[in-house]
Amino acid sequence: MKYPQLILEQMEIGPLNNFIYFIGDQASKEIAVIDPAWDVPYLLAQAQKKNYHITNIFLTHGHPDHVNGLDELLSFCDVPVYLSQEEAGFYTPDCKNLIKVTDHTKLKVGAIEFECLHTPGHTPGCQCFKYQDVLIAGDTLFINGCGRCDLPGGNARTLFKSLSNVILKLPDSTIIYPGHNYGDVPFDSLGQQKKTNPYLQARNIENFLSERMG
Repeated sequence: MKYPQLILEQMEIGPLNNFIYFIGDQASKEIAVIDPAWDVPYLLAQAQKKNYHITNIFLTHGHPDHVNGLDELLSFCDVPVYLSQEEAGFYTPDCKNLIKVTDHTKLKVGAIEFECLHTPGHTPGCQCFKYQDVLIAGDTLFINGCGRCDLPGGNARTLFKSLSNVILKLPDSTIIYPGHNYGDVPFDSLGQQKKTNPYLQARNIENFLSERMG
């Protein structure tokens, strides 16, 4: 790994090919769990196996397939849960320890600092988590795809702005780690995705809408 100080583990879990992540600090073995869902006993067993200490929960957004393990995990780990303050009320989990964050909020796990990037469109409160050129993209961007916009709170025009004004302004060396295993590879560089992802190649909103909405 390019960053030996960083814990970054990607696990595919559940019937919708969700990626759940451990991210954190190799020195302290402190980790955040991103989008706990589907199989909390497995997540806990993996953390215990590697002597990781779960100290935070990060949520990319509030769709049920990304948070359905939240209460169970909190019953074992009494830790803060971070969600964008822009998330729709009907996607905001009713859980303890919920802390609402804003765009560019910095969150520390051990000595590692992650930046929250607000990228609405899939839901009003979608956010990515960035460390150096590592981007946990949730359902904002997939490998050769992007999040759907036809569910309540989704907006294709807003997602186009997020991709254009946030994602595409990151360095080409940024590695995209998506929220689902929907591509032919589990992660990819932004530079490569610019060449192959039709949603990043849309020249304008009309072009994007024709791709996204068919």
